[in-house]
Amino acid sequence: MSDAPVKPSAGTRLRLRITASAESIVRSGHPWLFSDSIHETNRPGQLGELAVIYDRKDKFLAVGLFDPDSPIRVRMLHAGKPVTIDTAWWQARLVQTLARRAGLFDATTTGYRLIHGESDGWPGLVIDRYDTTLVLKLYTAAWLPRLDEILGLIKEKISGERLVLRLSRNIQPLAEKQFRRRDGQMLFGTAPINPVIFSEHGVRFEADVLRGQKTGFFLDQRENRREVETLAKGRRVLNAFSFSGGFSVYAARGGAKSVTDLDISAHALDSAKRNFALNQNFSAVAACRHETVQADAFEWIEKTAAKFDLVVLDPPSLAKRATEREGAIRAYERVNALGIHLLARDGILVAGSCSAHVSSAEFFDAVRRAAMKSGRKFSELKTVLHPADHPAGFKEAEYLKVIYLKFTT
Repeated sequence: MSDAPVKPSAGTRLRLRITASAESIVRSGHPWLFSDSIHETNRPGQLGELAVIYDRKDKFLAVGLFDPDSPIRVRMLHAGKPVTIDTAWWQARLVQTLARRAGLFDATTTGYRLIHGESDGWPGLVIDRYDTTLVLKLYTAAWLPRLDEILGLIKEKISGERLVLRLSRNIQPLAEKQFRRRDGQMLFGTAPINPVIFSEHGVRFEADVLRGQKTGFFLDQRENRREVETLAKGRRVLNAFSFSGGFSVYAARGGAKSVTDLDISAHALDSAKRNFALNQNFSAVAACRHETVQADAFEWIEKTAAKFDLVVLDPPSLAKRATEREGAIRAYERVNALGIHLLARDGILVAGSCSAHVSSAEFFDAVRRAAMKSGRKFSELKTVLHPADHPAGFKEAEYLKVIYLKFTT
């Protein structure tokens, strides 16, 4: 991916000057520059080109990918001293990113994140591995003009039999019209006929890499699934908002007496059944009673009279924008209050949130309030944030949080 040296004398290079407050934000390392922070440009910018940002003293401040149609006008690649962004620079960045994963996983785990967007220095770009299948997901159109060059880097540095392109919904029309790229397109290799099979700590799962949510599976909850396995022995487990049953299979391998998957999607529950079938080689999974319930999880939890010894509550994001934050906090308190009501004596609640607009402190406090209002005696076992292959390098990236509570009465 070669570009001319990024220097103040770059000639026709796209040059931006920004507000004083934005200068401070860029210097702090934040990876986004919003359109309303730009007060001067030397010319109109093109999608995906490098935009060089200068401070009020006409000194180099940062450089990033320009998107003329996005509120996030520039996604930062580098801040500090001027650099030359050429093929060698991109190669070095990829090598550094991959090196951060070195030693994280052994041969029993073949599903994990290789590149985690902004927090790895690749703003709006994610690559996940599912065994020999790679999935590249783009959240910004700024990468589309550079896709062939990215493909060359991936082929050179990352092994894989196939590479699938996934696109955020908001960029799909532009990708199709202007670049002839579509969601689920094969960038190299042949398309899988069936879902791809990968493993986590020896547990096998399927991933719908062509059409599934995110890149095909929720890899970020890997270590929490493993924690649930250690807590599940002899317990009746409810996995609410279960999707394809990841927590449930781990609970079964950990010796759960029974597991109930609760989700509104029949498609997700069918996947959960297949994931249980994939792991029948484990005697504990084969012995565990597995039930699926298709229903609105909020409504079912409120109405059921069933009791469980371990309840996992990991709903989809309840705050997709900042204006929904207060309502989401109330909803988290309510749903966890309902989950606590379902717990038998000595029961464990595993409560998760993937809402970036709700902070970890706000979420944990909401769950603790629900626990205190229940009138039951409880202890806090632990709180967990992002796994190592999903680093959170800035505030808006801090979406994942999980809290474990045990109720002794």
